[in-house]
Amino acid sequence: MSEIKTYKYFANNKWHEPSSGQYFESEDPSIAKVWAKLPNCNVEDINIAVKSAKKAYNEGPWGKLHAAERGRILNRIGDTIAKNAKRIGHIETKDNGKLTKNITPSLTSWQTESFYYYAGMCDKFEGRLIPSEVPNMHNYLKWEPFGVVALILPWNSPIGTLIWKLAPALAAGNTVVVKPSERASCSTLELMSILEEADLPEGLINVVTGYGTTTGAPLIEHDDVRMISFTGGTKGGSAASLSASKKVKPIIMELGGKSPQLIFKDADLNLAVNGVVSGIFPVTGHSCISGSRILVHEDIKEEFTNKLLDVVSRAKIGHPSDPLTQIGPIANKEQYEFILSKIESAEKRGLKLLIDGRKEQKSEGYYIGPTIFDNVPNEDDLAQNEVFGPVASIQAWEDENEVIKIANDTIYGLAAGIWTKDTNKAIRLADKIEAGTVYINNYFNASTQSPVGGFKQSGYGRENGWEGMQSYMQTKSTWLATNPSQPDPF
Repeated sequence: MSEIKTYKYFANNKWHEPSSGQYFESEDPSIAKVWAKLPNCNVEDINIAVKSAKKAYNEGPWGKLHAAERGRILNRIGDTIAKNAKRIGHIETKDNGKLTKNITPSLTSWQTESFYYYAGMCDKFEGRLIPSEVPNMHNYLKWEPFGVVALILPWNSPIGTLIWKLAPALAAGNTVVVKPSERASCSTLELMSILEEADLPEGLINVVTGYGTTTGAPLIEHDDVRMISFTGGTKGGSAASLSASKKVKPIIMELGGKSPQLIFKDADLNLAVNGVVSGIFPVTGHSCISGSRILVHEDIKEEFTNKLLDVVSRAKIGHPSDPLTQIGPIANKEQYEFILSKIESAEKRGLKLLIDGRKEQKSEGYYIGPTIFDNVPNEDDLAQNEVFGPVASIQAWEDENEVIKIANDTIYGLAAGIWTKDTNKAIRLADKIEAGTVYINNYFNASTQSPVGGFKQSGYGRENGWEGMQSYMQTKSTWLATNPSQPDPF
């Protein structure tokens, strides 16, 4: 039996054992065996981490650095992550089963680019002079950091999500306390071990681990935490928002989704099939923007469905570290059992199962292959609620107005795909779709420069791009009298 790795939490550039002495376990989902233990942090541990972040912000060194100096440190963080991409990818694969080939290359390219992008933005976020109508006054605006910011991470892509939050939060001048999901905390702690060689200022980045109610909520409600960024499910986001509201704190959230794929009869079907498959199955459905509602024009439904089944039936399901694997395991036991229950429930309701991913179950590990149901009514649970697994539903439609109504008939609004050769129609429809991101003849793309976020119950606020840095700053308006004169008011 391989040795179980025991992690500590990270605060003030030091490693700490949990004050309670309690730990929780991480399973390797590819083999369903425990491989690591993590600290179950409580309020005492949170106080240590927040105090460290607050001191770094108020007393320095971080809070006293010029913007350009912050940029140089962000560049150093990016370089260190890129140099250790293989190590980070290996740990995240063991922790949540994500394909290593989908982690490591991105940490040497577009994801790590976030640090370089925001490093360059540190000294570019300029204030402005307001042309006030009040005579003899200069009214100017400046952007300031919040101070200590809490970053709450999901279990599907903890490192990728952390980078998207961490780079702009630091560039804006904040210090941070990170709380990864209890279902995938190891790669975040491993990252802090790696960043020790980057010689970071004390207290800049702190990491506490544990459960939502015992670690996440006390962190959000801590008096010295001034702002929160949360990525996770809509239920968790609602709880986080409630905790933040107790202290009237701003929070940005990227939450769940049930994204539609609109396939028109003039679409390039091979392109559309590849795009739809790419938007769900290679990441095992573990993406908030999974395009799992497949809305196909009735005239091409049969042809499209046959092509779709042909492609997904060839997928290679296997160990996530194998470079030939195309679909890995479900990330954890709880999600595995939840997905199985959703498939079983849909069957009991009489939905037509075209391909059953349960045939990919193995003697060890949590494996489910592509699963597709046909003729799913839009009011059905499978069409309305997030599965967060490799499960898709197909529904036919007749006209443009109908498909827009179907696409928008959900509590979510994170993403959508449109597949048509008619560019004018695509642009017209994109304007009608209630979603934060709309893809036209492509799907699943993202970049540091492009803001992401949701409509409706998929969250609010934006990450990435200029808007992403603005989210981590607050506006101050200052009035300067150029010819001071304050008459007696009485």
